[in-house]
Amino acid sequence: MRNIKILLAFVTFGFFIACGGGAPKTETPSETPAAPAEAPADAATYDPTRGEGKFNADNLKLDATLNPTFADAGEKAAGVKCTSCHKLSDERLVGPGWAGVTERRTHYWIMNFITNPDPMIDKDPALQAQLELCLVRMPNQSLAEEEARNILEFMRKNDGVK
Repeated sequence: MRNIKILLAFVTFGFFIACGGGAPKTETPSETPAAPAEAPADAATYDPTRGEGKFNADNLKLDATLNPTFADAGEKAAGVKCTSCHKLSDERLVGPGWAGVTERRTHYWIMNFITNPDPMIDKDPALQAQLELCLVRMPNQSLAEEEARNILEFMRKNDGVK
């Protein structure tokens, strides 16, 4: 019985380490005083329809129809990187469900968030409210641009784009 408890403790510990994604969990005391002074200026210039990152309406164009090759690749990538925390329905798991996300957010906001989550969580009021519900920051998965684009296409497929 003792061996089972020890094994269970190690498995639980391993699960939490694997899901951590390497994102910083707390700020060091030396960083804490500087953050409040910088946050209002950044928050004032933050565009909640675009997010924080390199993608915008000019450099990220989507076809009206689904690209099945991208969607299939995105489904595989999401299976490895995303679905341990996100359900494809509107039900919350660790993070919010994906149903309807491409209808609620612009495609460039989604790309910016999945490739650059930390600054967006720090500045976006809606993401901060979501963090209060989920209690876990989305880790930066270090997705390549192509991987992120494929996941976006899979999200569109999940939302019924044909």
